[in-house]
Amino acid sequence: MSKIIQIAKTGGLTGAITIPGDKSISHRSIMLSGLADTPVTITNFLHAADCWSTINCMRALGVIVEEDKGGVLTVQGKGLYGLSEPSDVLDAGNSGTTIRLLTGLLGAQPFFSVLTGDASIRNRPMARVIAPLAKMGLQIAGRGQSRYAPLAISAPEQVRGIEYDMPVASAQVKSAILLAALYANTPTTITEPIPSRDHTERMFETFGIPVKREGRAIILEPIQKIAAPKRLDVPGDISSAAFWLVAASIIPNSELALINVGINPTRTGILDVLTQMGADITITNNRWSGREPVADIVVRSANLKGVTIEAEIIPRLIDEIPILAVAALFAEGQTVVKGAEELRVKETDRLKAVALELGKMGATITENPDGLVIDGPQSINAAICDSHHDHRMAMSLAVAGSAAQGVTITESDCVKISYPDFFDVLSKLRQD
Repeated sequence: MSKIIQIAKTGGLTGAITIPGDKSISHRSIMLSGLADTPVTITNFLHAADCWSTINCMRALGVIVEEDKGGVLTVQGKGLYGLSEPSDVLDAGNSGTTIRLLTGLLGAQPFFSVLTGDASIRNRPMARVIAPLAKMGLQIAGRGQSRYAPLAISAPEQVRGIEYDMPVASAQVKSAILLAALYANTPTTITEPIPSRDHTERMFETFGIPVKREGRAIILEPIQKIAAPKRLDVPGDISSAAFWLVAASIIPNSELALINVGINPTRTGILDVLTQMGADITITNNRWSGREPVADIVVRSANLKGVTIEAEIIPRLIDEIPILAVAALFAEGQTVVKGAEELRVKETDRLKAVALELGKMGATITENPDGLVIDGPQSINAAICDSHHDHRMAMSLAVAGSAAQGVTITESDCVKISYPDFFDVLSKLRQD
């Protein structure tokens, strides 16, 4: 039976939180370590369902991944050309990152594989990932015009480098191409319309893979070997920190210190928007974790105001729109979200889910094809809401309930996808 959790209104949140490892970086750390031929130790890895889907798929390809009692991983890869043909179907679970990135990696291998996921993943269109990979000579078959999983992936005759202008900014599509391009016979150039998350490029550099950037273009030359680091420290996930940034901002008498937060510039749209809204945010102790910038963040209660979130910033905060919708309910004036149609093909249609579930709490939210319009501040009530099996929806609803009159969330166990102990942390921070 799926978990149901009740969240009560709180009088404030105080304390320090060490933010769990970045989900995007955790996925990539396993994939790249699996292509190395020397061991890699990974600390602060996100031990959540999505990232374990990647581990299990890489293990099925012959990669050895061991975990000690402290959660530290040691990965013994198979080398760039040493992955083994899997004996069974590879299961990405609920992880869009796993299935999209592995589509590029598997498509370049000299063997057959089948890649699938849960019901949600099997309803996410894969055509925009497969289309550029097909131009590279990869042979990937999926269901219907949208190329839904399961995906049947055959060995290519040859992997060709391409010049590809991305119609929509997408870090997952870009990363799938870059992983395939490691095996290409000529250079690959990808041009983005708007810069998207660059964790793959930074991870490539950490593994000694030269990546050139020229304006909006990313250029990758074929390589023969990966030079792996002995150790990788995964920064805390700013998408997980986002829930605490908003919660402390909208709940009076709150002050939180968020420790070890990745502040990669392609991910800090949440900080920019909240600062524009008038949030009280201080960034301290700036440092580096490999090629990724990291800092500690202090956030205190503040009076927020509505803003317009334009399409240009959406790639830098695509996962944070649900929690920003909650912030908008407590802000003075109108908040408008534009250019966020990508949210309709996440774990659920997040634009629809945000309007529906917050609507159950009495909120009035106008849903547009590419975004939302929210007039604030609004008075919202206790209600029974559904997460839609979406971890970010569940956590956003919990913040809304904590700031208002409480909430009961069904299917709340989906938080295990990215933040397994979220509700425990919330309980410890409450000042009731």
